[in-house]
Amino acid sequence: MAVLLHRLGHGAYRHRKLVLGIWLFVLAALITCVGVFGSKLDDRFSVPGTESQRALDSLSKTLPEASGASAQIVFTAPEGHRVTEAPYAAAIARAVAEADRAPQVSEVVDPQSSGAVSGDRTTAIVQIQYPVQTAEVRTSSVDAIQDAARTAETDGLRTSVGGSVFNSKGVHVGPSEIIGVAVALLVLVVTFGSLLAAGMALLPALIGVAVGLAGLLALAPAVSVSSTAVTLALMLGLAVGIDYVLFILSRHRQQLARGTDPKESVALAVGTAGSAVVFAGITVIIALSALSVIGIPFLTTMGLGAAGAVLVAVLAAITLVPAVAGFAGSRLAPKPGTRAARRAADAEGATGRTTLGTRWTKWVIAKPLLTVLAVAGILVTLALPVMDLRLALPDNGAAPHASTERKAYDTISEKFGPGFNGPLLVLAETDDGTAEASSQAGAQVAEKLSTLKNVKAVLPPQPTGDPTQSVITVLPASGPDSVRTDQLVRDIREAAPDLRDDTGASVAVTGTTAVNIDVSNRLSDSLLPFVAIVVGLSLLLLMIVFRSLVIPVKAAVGFLLSVGASLGLVVAVFQWGWLADVLGVPHSGPVVSFLPIILIGVLFGLAMDYEVFLVSGMREEWAHTGRARQSVVDGARHSVRVVTAAALIMFTVFAGFFPLDDSLIKPIAFALAVGVAIDAFAVRMTLVPAVLALAGRGAWWLPAWLDRILPDLDVEGSSLQKAAPAAPAEAEHKNPEPVS
Repeated sequence: MAVLLHRLGHGAYRHRKLVLGIWLFVLAALITCVGVFGSKLDDRFSVPGTESQRALDSLSKTLPEASGASAQIVFTAPEGHRVTEAPYAAAIARAVAEADRAPQVSEVVDPQSSGAVSGDRTTAIVQIQYPVQTAEVRTSSVDAIQDAARTAETDGLRTSVGGSVFNSKGVHVGPSEIIGVAVALLVLVVTFGSLLAAGMALLPALIGVAVGLAGLLALAPAVSVSSTAVTLALMLGLAVGIDYVLFILSRHRQQLARGTDPKESVALAVGTAGSAVVFAGITVIIALSALSVIGIPFLTTMGLGAAGAVLVAVLAAITLVPAVAGFAGSRLAPKPGTRAARRAADAEGATGRTTLGTRWTKWVIAKPLLTVLAVAGILVTLALPVMDLRLALPDNGAAPHASTERKAYDTISEKFGPGFNGPLLVLAETDDGTAEASSQAGAQVAEKLSTLKNVKAVLPPQPTGDPTQSVITVLPASGPDSVRTDQLVRDIREAAPDLRDDTGASVAVTGTTAVNIDVSNRLSDSLLPFVAIVVGLSLLLLMIVFRSLVIPVKAAVGFLLSVGASLGLVVAVFQWGWLADVLGVPHSGPVVSFLPIILIGVLFGLAMDYEVFLVSGMREEWAHTGRARQSVVDGARHSVRVVTAAALIMFTVFAGFFPLDDSLIKPIAFALAVGVAIDAFAVRMTLVPAVLALAGRGAWWLPAWLDRILPDLDVEGSSLQKAAPAAPAEAEHKNPEPVS
């Protein structure tokens, strides 16, 4: 692999105008496709093969309103008055008529017909149904509903608008993300000591992100792409794109400082550091692509979309970096006497001065057992809240307090009970093809459902376009994300055989709440198998790269500690509500159901990334000197600074998405930011050197028979180091990692 990448680096350097032109042409073509064909996003959650999804698919044909998007206008009378008073009742009637004229609306149910008037007569709800999904509801329709609500405010009523039409938030690019990129640029300037080098590092990364994002949006008309998938692709593309470019360009500048010819230097950088970038990128891509085996479409799209963004970032790093470096030539070399030049010399050990990475590593391994126990103890403590982890999909109850959908949600919960925000739909089907038999069976089913625990109310059966069907709305006494509502769904399904025997009707629980519960349950069941696959993959890959048994086991355990500590902090903040006000978290409750799997997939790749760049330098020193403990110190000298910069950039980019008022993105951004910080600084830079110092020579042992079986990927580019004519200083310090 290293030889092929070396040739690729040479070719990209020589044909730099062509390479840059191809990337810009592809970007322009993709942007044109997005502009011409549109990029409508689809934020539906579905679980093919489950009872709730099968029933919902059936209702989409026989009663589209039941399976389509919905909106709610909540009216509250002034203090001391009731909504049933003539002026307010007339205002509500006018709002109902206006909402009925809104585009795409199929049905508007006034409070008198539905009985949606609170017991104290101060609040009423108008239900609005669409025959299409949320992604297909036009903005003009939502605006018309909000305008209808505002007309009632002129008569003294307070109004708020909620419902599923507010679930989709679209793609998020705002000030916080721009600040994140600006901070990343600042880190690059400090790392390189050069504004030119920092700009050269940022340009290929941004072009790669733009191509990846435009490519994903271009696919939206053909495949179902969610707004969360686009935001995750943007988040990951920025983070890994900047990091991968940083590793290669740092290596290139180190070689330029030693006097290497620019063309040969960039080719060697792509062949050595680029090999590690390709390996790390492949691990991220594999882990994210593995999300597709869970069988949930929106999660498959998220995984493949993010994997595509990482693939583009890798391609940009190994082609655009040498091309851009070709335009700069020798100007990227640190000027003699500058801090950047001194850092390059320090990293090579030429000055005899001790680098910060060396000092830190010496301090860590001074008492390695104490270090291991302390770090492991802290991370295990942080992971303890995971034992109370509850998963669910967020609803409008997790929206910002100031938003209209959150106000509507809270008012409904207060006046009608939390279950009104998450009704269950029970589809009753009879073998008798007459509407009369279906209606009778539906009434019997409704009567029996009302006796179940945690049922607050059961509405009369509603007929569908199929005479054998009727739909019964069940209002739980608990909210949609409550474990009691989850149990009610289980109770109805367990009672289904008895209901069929007693009424002659087959029943299936569906509706948004039931589908979300099924999604969360499917993800919970998939969590441990997914962890096993990822850990097993890490053991195999690291065994191949480092020809060792201790290092893969240590890396896998460190990865599990990172994931556990990150999830523990997520539970403490987002589920328990610790520091929620300080951090601006609007709602505490169950953790987003797909967050753990996304965190595991992403953090796995990043952990492998840092592991390769840190430990391969130590392995090279071990192979060169045979001194186990000293090789840990000398190897850290080569890479700690760059890995620190990479981790800071990752943290900054992920943290830049945290301020978003999005109940899906906010916890994911938090988990990835703290996960990167914990894995890079606590595990890779602290725990790893301590464990290697404890293991001594045994850290690099691999049975001979296993060594013969495992393939040699040459991630470190050792074949290039042997083949390339090098100056004595280069031959003395063969380092596969980029160092600045």
